[in-house]
Amino acid sequence: MTSSAKGKLKVATTSLAGCFGCHISFLDIDERLFDLLELIEFDRSPLVDIKQLGKCDIGIIEGGLCNAENVHVLREFRRNCNSLIAIGACAINGGLPAQRNHLSLPLILEEVYHTSVGLANGLIPNDPELPLPLAKVRPLHEVVKIDFFIPGCPPSADAIWKALNDIIAGHEPVLGHGLIHYD
Repeated sequence: MTSSAKGKLKVATTSLAGCFGCHISFLDIDERLFDLLELIEFDRSPLVDIKQLGKCDIGIIEGGLCNAENVHVLREFRRNCNSLIAIGACAINGGLPAQRNHLSLPLILEEVYHTSVGLANGLIPNDPELPLPLAKVRPLHEVVKIDFFIPGCPPSADAIWKALNDIIAGHEPVLGHGLIHYD
């Protein structure tokens, strides 16, 4: 473990191609966050606005992979985190963003930028600052090893709470009836 000087586990989180709903569910742990903060401290996370990733015990990633930047961030997390948790349907199977997978990327770009109402004579963005889109949206485990999965869309705060406590205690998370839902 990479625990901090305070003896707490270092945890990093990020959101890739998704809706940020899993982070909102994380915040829905509510007052139990104070108990959790006795055991962990955050490294990189939009929850605390830390933008650089150091060595961590646990990385929590929501969202799938839709562009080159998503892949870069995922690989950075794998290099720097002892354990990776894929949280939510987008991270586990591509989720809603993967609905585009049955269409070709050039067809999607053509439709959005050249034929949609209100975008007459539009140009397909081509700027080096924009990450290159992937041909298909991919789940995280297709690119790196994922150690734990918390399913749901989004997972409930109770499921996240239970899984994190199991992982922190060194146990495989067990999410029984009532903790997993897709609504």
